[in-house]
Amino acid sequence: MNSTAAQNGKRKWLKMPHTFVILIILTLIAGILTYAVPAGEFKRVEDEASGRTLLVPGSYSAVDPNPVTLWDIPKSVVGGLVDSADIVFFILIIGGAFHIINSTGTIEAITGRVARAFADKGLWVIPVFITLFSVGGFTMGMSTEVMVFVPIGIAIARALKFDALTGTAMISLGASCGFTAGLLNPFNVGLAQAIAQIPVFSGLWLRAIILVVLIVVTSLYLMRYAAKVKKNPEQGLIYDLEKGAEEKEVDFSNLPPMQLKHYLTILTIAAGFALLIWGVSTQDWWMEELAALFLSMGVVAGFCAGYGPSRIASEFVKGASAITYGALIIGLARSIVVVLDHGNVIDSIVYGLSMLVGELPASVQVLGMYVFQNIMNVFITSGSGMAATTMPIMVPLSDLLGITRQTTVLAFQLGDGFSNMILPTSSALMGSLAVSGIPYQKWVRFFWPLLALWFVLGAVFVVIAQAIGYH
Repeated sequence: MNSTAAQNGKRKWLKMPHTFVILIILTLIAGILTYAVPAGEFKRVEDEASGRTLLVPGSYSAVDPNPVTLWDIPKSVVGGLVDSADIVFFILIIGGAFHIINSTGTIEAITGRVARAFADKGLWVIPVFITLFSVGGFTMGMSTEVMVFVPIGIAIARALKFDALTGTAMISLGASCGFTAGLLNPFNVGLAQAIAQIPVFSGLWLRAIILVVLIVVTSLYLMRYAAKVKKNPEQGLIYDLEKGAEEKEVDFSNLPPMQLKHYLTILTIAAGFALLIWGVSTQDWWMEELAALFLSMGVVAGFCAGYGPSRIASEFVKGASAITYGALIIGLARSIVVVLDHGNVIDSIVYGLSMLVGELPASVQVLGMYVFQNIMNVFITSGSGMAATTMPIMVPLSDLLGITRQTTVLAFQLGDGFSNMILPTSSALMGSLAVSGIPYQKWVRFFWPLLALWFVLGAVFVVIAQAIGYH
């Protein structure tokens, strides 16, 4: 009896902590780093052509230390919520708007028909969606915005007897494959190549090969998981979540009929996403404009379904309240960066890692550069932000080491893209998990083997690039 109690107690201690606890621990570690890492910073200048702030290579210098105090930790948590308020409210509005749309029955009616079309070849919907969303990733840099499509992916996946993890992954990982390959992505590859002073979007052929490889590998990995879930739902990593899901098993022989309200809602959604693509690609729309767009879509869809103002408001509140937990995670994750920035140690970390790469043996320097970019993505999750921070340092270093500038950009883009799908500081990942309701710990358990494979593939590609003198 005592042995059983001891074992149960041991299992309780070994259990993965709550996501909030993990993020607070990481914030505390960041606070310790402000004491352990010397404070320093680079000089920065405004680039008139791009309008971005760039680092001046060789300008690093020590500054007065500014370590955080114990009182600064809770302040940083609040500061993280304030800094990420646009994303937090964006997620809340998406949750409310999609709940209004979902309550009309339109999503159920559409996904049932899509599922029936793929009933005999259901697994093939996965590479189709991964490929489709990779286009958004490698053209307009779709990352955080992808969360708005997650509910549709989940609905289709569940209709095909997969689970919400499959639906979320085939949307978010598709966009991640495209963003990482970055064929025509102006926010990471385009900016990095401009800073490296090489033709923008040059070297397209190798990035196209990388895209195809990532799509194939990711599709096979996700199809294997989805097949296991379809065969035995209890094998799914989020089986408990699926048991509590509202969706009922779809009866393909008795699908709900399409009504006028459904067609009007579809028209509203189509017009909304058309505006989204236009606004993001030509008008530089970001969170404020996108949030306003989805709020409008939800309200219009409600009126199309014959709802009155009070019913629309009630449905919106239900959706927003259901997603509050995930929205708060975004702010908590941001507190890690707030602490590091407060302590003036981010630039010191960049400088130290860049010097370390230069000391590596020539045969592995390109891999050191690749690892450097992956590590930096922990601290700077913005693709354009990391390009502006690290490329001014890496370009002159690569010239000294005999590494082509195109290879340097490749190491940057792969390092910038892969880890976005596991870092708790990534708004793209945490936003998608917030919308889907999937616990972060479950996602990590699902994704880490694929991430390891992605990392290995990235290392292989940068070595090949260096070997062939990639230009």
